[in-house]
Amino acid sequence: MQFVRVHLQLAAVAVSLVAPGTALAASAENGKTAYVKNGCWQCHGYEGQGSVTTSAGRVIAGTPLPADAFSAYVRRPSGAMPPFSAAILPDADLADIYAYLEARPKPKSSKDIPLLSGQ
Repeated sequence: MQFVRVHLQLAAVAVSLVAPGTALAASAENGKTAYVKNGCWQCHGYEGQGSVTTSAGRVIAGTPLPADAFSAYVRRPSGAMPPFSAAILPDADLADIYAYLEARPKPKSSKDIPLLSGQ
């Protein structure tokens, strides 16, 4: 048991030496908090489902954009969306918001919904 513990401690030290400054993984739970706190829900809905009125129906949950493109857009958007600088929305919060949107459940296909499929 002591042998395993020493190896785990050495592995942790090795990882910290190999990847200094590596950010912790983004948190979908923290992302939900940041998403609500920064008012994203007002245009994009609480689940990122979009709104015909406020986001031209654009669904941002499960966005096909890679994280860096998503961040770039949030920092310098086009259209009516206001820019969110790092002073307003820190990079860590933005990464958490991306994780939250990626964690949203994918919608069912219309063929899997009896009312829509005519079943």
